[in-house]
Amino acid sequence: MSSSLAPARLAAPLALMALIFYLSAQESVGPELPAWTRVVAHFIEYALLAALWSWALAPWLGRRALVVAAAISLLYAITDEYHQSFVPGRDSDPLDVLVDALGISTGLLAVRAVLARRAIGSRHA
Repeated sequence: MSSSLAPARLAAPLALMALIFYLSAQESVGPELPAWTRVVAHFIEYALLAALWSWALAPWLGRRALVVAAAISLLYAITDEYHQSFVPGRDSDPLDVLVDALGISTGLLAVRAVLARRAIGSRHA
């Protein structure tokens, strides 16, 4: 990859973080949905965030990007819940951070599996 394109990769996880911040700042999250839908949303958005950070940081950090992506994503999940504690009509729930952490782990396991498959494929080519 061109080193001039690598910084542009940072835009994807930063954009998702901005979207998460915007949604967390809303007093209402839309129509009343079953609780499980919010759990699934947390899981998916943080799995995607961790995967995007891993992808964005890989040109500089290689495999260490997985660990750094996990740390950034988990810290953001914690600060997101703290942020929600100040939004009228919203509350901060430590269980959301747990679900976020499970999403982060799953997202990075998926990234690791894809990287392992690529490595095996390139050895057989």
